[in-house]
Amino acid sequence: MNINDLILHEKTRENCFRFLAACFYLPQKNLFAEKNLLVNLTKYLQEVCPDAAVFSSEMEKNFLQFSNEELSVEYSKLFVGPFELLAPPYGSVYLEGRRVMGDSTMEAIKVYQKEGLSRSDDFKDLPDHIAVELEFMSYLIYKEIKALESSDFKTTEEFIDKQEDFLNRFLRRWVSPFCEKIKEGTNNGFYTALADCVSTFVLYSNTEKEALLPKT
Repeated sequence: MNINDLILHEKTRENCFRFLAACFYLPQKNLFAEKNLLVNLTKYLQEVCPDAAVFSSEMEKNFLQFSNEELSVEYSKLFVGPFELLAPPYGSVYLEGRRVMGDSTMEAIKVYQKEGLSRSDDFKDLPDHIAVELEFMSYLIYKEIKALESSDFKTTEEFIDKQEDFLNRFLRRWVSPFCEKIKEGTNNGFYTALADCVSTFVLYSNTEKEALLPKT
C-alpha cells in the first residue's frame, strides 16, 4: 500500500469510528439524513470491514421504519433511563462489575490526558461511554494521518501502536458483552443491527503496523 492509498484508507477508517460514535447519541433522523450518515457508513465499511458493512446496511433499512419518537424511546430504555438501563454504555460496568467511574474509567482518562484531552468540554458524556471511546479512536487515527501527510513515519507508527493499545485495553474487552445486552434488551432492528455492526468492526478492525505501513 503506497502512502496516498494508506492515507485514504485511514481517512475511511477514521470516518467509520466517528460515524459509529454518532449512532450512540440520541438519534435525530433529520440530521442523519442531512449528513447521509448511514449510507456513508456502509460505503466506508465496505472498504475496510465488509463483514460490518452487512450490518450497517441493515441499520439503513431499519432506521427508515421508525419515527424519531420511537427511536428516542428505545434509545432511552437501552442507554439512558430513568429506570434501570438495559444496556449501560459505560466500559466500567462490564470491566468492573456494574460500577460507573471505576478504576478502568480513571485509566481511560489518563490515556486521554496524554493526548491533550483533559478538559470537561472534550467529552460529551462520561469518559468510558461507548461513543467517547469510539471518538477517541477516530482522534488517534486523525493524528496518525497528520503524521503520514508529513512523512513522519516514526510518529505514524506511534499512533498506530496507540490505537492497538487502546482497543486491547478498553473497547475490545467490553464491546461484546455490551452489544449482547443491546440485543437482549430490544427488538428494534436499528439497534440490534448497530450492536452487530460495532462489535464486528471493533473486534476485527486492523491496526497492525505490518498491515498498514508501506513496505520499505
